[in-house]
Amino acid sequence: MRQFSATDLANKTGDVPTLAAQRPAAIARRGKWRFVALSTEEFEALRHGKDSRTAHRVNDLNNAQATRLMTWLQAGIDND
Repeated sequence: MRQFSATDLANKTGDVPTLAAQRPAAIARRGKWRFVALSTEEFEALRHGKDSRTAHRVNDLNNAQATRLMTWLQAGIDND
């Protein structure tokens, strides 16, 4: 999740909504996450329990799943 300080929020007001439309953005004050900005669609999905994401232990992934995860993580790093 992309993180912004409260100062960044004040100085880069256009960046935060733009990024939050793509994925949640954390807003920190004094180094601690205080708020999360996210799209209305994501908020509504969370509010109504329509989020289909699940949690898995890394040790339980097979090779294909681990490869997909590593590819997805690297793409996130490259695009950040």
